[in-house]
Amino acid sequence: MATDTTPSVTEQATDQPTDQQLVLRAQQGDRRAFDLLVLKYQHRVLRLVGRFVRDQDQAFDLAQEAFIKAYRALGNFRGESAFYTWLYRIAVNTAKIQLVADARGGYSVSLNSGGGDESDEALPEPEALRDHASPEDMAATQELEAEIRAAIRALPEDLRTALTLREMEGLSYEEIAVVMNCPIGTVRSRIFRARESVEERIKPLLDS
Repeated sequence: MATDTTPSVTEQATDQPTDQQLVLRAQQGDRRAFDLLVLKYQHRVLRLVGRFVRDQDQAFDLAQEAFIKAYRALGNFRGESAFYTWLYRIAVNTAKIQLVADARGGYSVSLNSGGGDESDEALPEPEALRDHASPEDMAATQELEAEIRAAIRALPEDLRTALTLREMEGLSYEEIAVVMNCPIGTVRSRIFRARESVEERIKPLLDS
């Protein structure tokens, strides 16, 4: 009886190199391995830095800069955290440095979580509202979304960053602690305070 030598789906999945394997290869001089890491995370990094700056071209430049910094510092990566967590930390720090530079130059830059330009990521609209909402309900929903975005933009930088990484990027508290270089307890406190501040600002709309 012939034996089926076709690899199973599970076996095929394991053929893909892990981040750790790619990092090791890149550390040994394999530039293609790092290119694969860039391809894997470029959209997430671009989305992340895009929440700190409004201009898409600037966000693209910052994402590229973050990857360049990561490549140059790759020899210092010891695998004590996940690669993407380490990369996120570099990206966040790169964005923060740019914010400081822009502020000194007289530019006003804030978290890209609203404001109406095409690069903004809209909050998901509930299915029930899409199907059955009246014009008044839709207007109220849009007003609430705009107020949430404004509340996030008004947060202090540390609270805004923690909330963004948690709610918009889906990082765990442990991962955020690594990215922000602070204890997990501090992360929890920042996210709690950020949520509390946003909820306080939108409470009048919810009450009405």
